Order: sequence, then structure tokens, then C-alpha cells
Amino acid sequence: MSYSIDVNLMLYGADASSPFHSRARAFLEACARSDEPLYLCYLTLMAFVRMSTHPRIFTNALTPAEAIGNVRALAELPHARLIAERDGFLDVYREVTKSVAVRANLVPDAHLASILKQHGISTLYTANVDDFRKLGFSDIRNPLA
Repeated sequence: MSYSIDVNLMLYGADASSPFHSRARAFLEACARSDEPLYLCYLTLMAFVRMSTHPRIFTNALTPAEAIGNVRALAELPHARLIAERDGFLDVYREVTKSVAVRANLVPDAHLASILKQHGISTLYTANVDDFRKLGFSDIRNPLA
């Protein structure tokens, strides 16, 4: 099985003050030990850097070096594959969003769902199950539930 992870799990895993920290960290550590292909979107990785270094989002914001260090630790796993938009992305985005009014915070979720669809990745681990369900994502799992 191949899968991807949403930024919220990375953020919870890095934020010791989060009530989800220990479960998210354990999940990410399990991902690191696994040999199943882990598809990481550049969109997700850069969102992690942006949010984890923002002092209004993280009580103890990471330094840029710490945030990039976390990203590199995941990206350099032997079973990790980095993915991004391919040609035809906007057509896929339109298809994913055709039955949902996508605006505000739903935009990056639709963006991620579209990239994963382009790459044939149908399993996504996230704490944000409802938004991805709206987008018709086929296999959404919340490892924090």
C-alpha cells in the first residue's frame, strides 16, 4: 500500500504542547520504520515549514533550521517519494472540486487531494477527515482517532 500524510499530523508531531502530540509523533515514527512507500507532497512539506516557524501558530515556534531538519528527516527516508503537480494539474483540480465550493482553508486540501489523485495515491492519513471526504477522497484515515 502506498500512502501520504497531511500537514496537520506533522504539526501535531512537532508541537509538544498539542494534546495530539504523542499520538502524532508515534504515528510518524511508525511511518519512518515502515518500508511501505510514503508519498510526500512538496505542498505539505512547505506548509509544515511555514506553520511550524510561525509564532502565532506554534507557542514554541521552530527555527527554520529545525523545521527543515524535520522535513529532511521524512524526505530522506529510503521509502519516501517526493511528489508535486504534473502537467494537467488544473484539469484534475477542477474535477476534484466540481461538486464543492472550494474556498479559504479548503483550497490547500483540494490542492493536496488533486496532487495525490494525479499520482494514483488513494490513502491519506489526516486529522482533517471531513474536508477530504467532501472532496471525494477514497481512503481517509485518522491515526489520532
